[in-house]
Amino acid sequence: MTASLRPWALGLAAAGLVLAGCVSEPTRIAPGTTAAETLQRLGAPTGRYPLNGGGERLQYSRMPAGFEVVDIDVDASGKVVSVTQVLSEARFGHDIKVGQWRQNDVLAFYGRPYETSRVSSFDGVVWTWRYKAVNERRMLYIYIDPTGVVRRYHTGDDLELDRIRD
Repeated sequence: MTASLRPWALGLAAAGLVLAGCVSEPTRIAPGTTAAETLQRLGAPTGRYPLNGGGERLQYSRMPAGFEVVDIDVDASGKVVSVTQVLSEARFGHDIKVGQWRQNDVLAFYGRPYETSRVSSFDGVVWTWRYKAVNERRMLYIYIDPTGVVRRYHTGDDLELDRIRD
């Protein structure tokens, strides 16, 4: 390749990588897209969950290292009806159904947690997801009792990076 064509080829290759990144970004799937096209563009989801009415949720989680979970809901006809990044503080109070949600509901909405743990002040398990609020690293904690029912939730700062530095 000649020296004069090399910068042009590098620019074209970089543009291709940017476009490939956009194609594989779940939040860029538009309502009306078919499930088949969605799967072709994004690859296999990290979770698949049936929805009422014959639809399906295709879930793309960036856990454990990332901060996003995108739920793509597909109707019974195979068309995308909604695309939602669910790890958002603005949504938690509306979405999480304390006393109603069971463990499977949590999985279908948020996917597998970043970690699970126990605390002495609660008889059950605490599931944790990492997310960002603006550019601050945060954690969502959902408390699930021994019968599998969500009993409470709260958010807090993600101190993991601070622990690694110390």
